[in-house]
Amino acid sequence: MNIAVILEMAASAGDRSAVTEDGRSLSAAELQRLARHAADRFRDRSAVLYLGANHVSYPVALFGAALAGVPFVPLNYRLGEDQLSALLERHPGAEVLHPRDLDALLAPAGEPEWRPVPDDRDATAVILYTSGTTSAPKAALLRHRHLLAYVFNTQDFGSAEPGDATLVALPPYHVAGLMNLLTNLYAGRRIVYQSAFDPTGWLATVRREGVTHAMLVPTMLARITAELGDGRADTPTLRSLAYGGARAPRPVVERALRQFPGTGFVGAYGLTETASSICVLGPEDHRRALASGDPAVRERLGSVGRPLPGIGVEIRDADGKVLVPGRTGLVFVCGEQISGEYAGDHALETDGWFATRDRGRLDDMGYLFIEGRADDTIIRGGENIAPAEIEDVLLQYPGVREAAVLGVPDPEWGQRLVAVLVGAGDPEDIRSFARQRLRSAKTPDTVVFRPELPRTPTGKLLRRTLVTELEEAADA
Repeated sequence: MNIAVILEMAASAGDRSAVTEDGRSLSAAELQRLARHAADRFRDRSAVLYLGANHVSYPVALFGAALAGVPFVPLNYRLGEDQLSALLERHPGAEVLHPRDLDALLAPAGEPEWRPVPDDRDATAVILYTSGTTSAPKAALLRHRHLLAYVFNTQDFGSAEPGDATLVALPPYHVAGLMNLLTNLYAGRRIVYQSAFDPTGWLATVRREGVTHAMLVPTMLARITAELGDGRADTPTLRSLAYGGARAPRPVVERALRQFPGTGFVGAYGLTETASSICVLGPEDHRRALASGDPAVRERLGSVGRPLPGIGVEIRDADGKVLVPGRTGLVFVCGEQISGEYAGDHALETDGWFATRDRGRLDDMGYLFIEGRADDTIIRGGENIAPAEIEDVLLQYPGVREAAVLGVPDPEWGQRLVAVLVGAGDPEDIRSFARQRLRSAKTPDTVVFRPELPRTPTGKLLRRTLVTELEEAADA
């Protein structure tokens, strides 16, 4: 089975608008006709490389590649010329779609030659380059069966209500941008693309288009909450707001819940290699945690929820032993949708488990708490310290908008804690604030401010970049 079956099913379900962007709309039947034309163009190519932003031609290119039986490769168009050229060189014989080429995908007239949908569920459907926060990006391979497993296990065909619309502001090279297209087309929601995110424009689009569903990365959610300030969002149609792609600070989530009181929030955790979400914190989880006086229940706002059906999660120590609830270790996952495969390499264990390289713990009700990447753990005086716990406390300090806690070399303690903040405040007062809420061993030794934190385009903090900058500044 091929992901093009999703478009085939959607095209048979009616003639309503399937995708909208900048005043242009296409039905699923129109997408199918254009995708078949595109498939004729792509059939002799090794892959289809997409270098554009969100655009109505994105699904045409994706399904055109699927119908042609070649991989679809959306690339980060924000990369520098040298980085982008290096990625292009990995794909000789590929069709390269630059922004100037996208409108041409919408131009063919008439009916294309009909050919059956390729039926190789093990063929590579999409190649996504990981964000590369700690090393050079790797080419993650997602096969048709991985993508379809996620769609079929999480959605019911045609289950959307008439008039439902989902706003997609995530970039097309992000796994969530890809899966938002597949899941919402399958469910029957109209997809509204925002080509460039800004909080004012996002709120205006929700109101103008009657958006009912949306997904954001945490930095986008933080910018929207800052835009709203002490006010509430005037978005009466918005029923569901999902966030994921990076760790969401608990103070940001709590502020958003107050600003969008009529909206159901969904926290999602997944990786490129897992074909999108593997754990979800649902709307009722959010409401119950926000209203609860039980610290253990309220703490779940800082979790990523519980595994989706068909997904297994284990926490293991460094020797591979499975840990009991409450113990922190390395997060391993398994399930049909999980690829764990890269170009020229396979990271799945023989029994199908995949090492996420995240550190986390499960509570006694199965909620998963992610404490950050294993590489981010700070070892101070022989104690493992998760930056996320300290960052959440610092974000409660008035005037602090963003926080990153890092470990830098120290001759006595091995590493000392440096808090790099965006916002304003007195460093000593901030340290005292943290000490009152954390043990002294987790109080930052140094607090510095800077105008912004280095992040990937999808909001992941570039910790290694920050550490390098601090070390260079110390040497200078």
